[in-house]
Amino acid sequence: MFLEIVSPEKTLFTGDVFSVQLPGSEGSFQILNNHAPIVSTLKKGEIKLIGSFDNDSAENLNVQNNKEASLEIQSGVIEMKKNKLIILVD
Repeated sequence: MFLEIVSPEKTLFTGDVFSVQLPGSEGSFQILNNHAPIVSTLKKGEIKLIGSFDNDSAENLNVQNNKEASLEIQSGVIEMKKNKLIILVD
């Protein structure tokens, strides 16, 4: 799926990923390819990404290895539609 993470200052990440774990305001949840359309709010926590990352595309993320990355957030909103996930974060 295509993922875009955007903050008020800049775009933090754009690229393809396999899965995303999110700190939902009603509990954490995971999104995979072809997930049903969803809009949800996020609370303070960590977004965990599984994919293939290089230094150029993931410079704003904490990359543990080339396949896992994370990002600490204060809050946010997500929209998943037609295999495209957009995350707006603070």
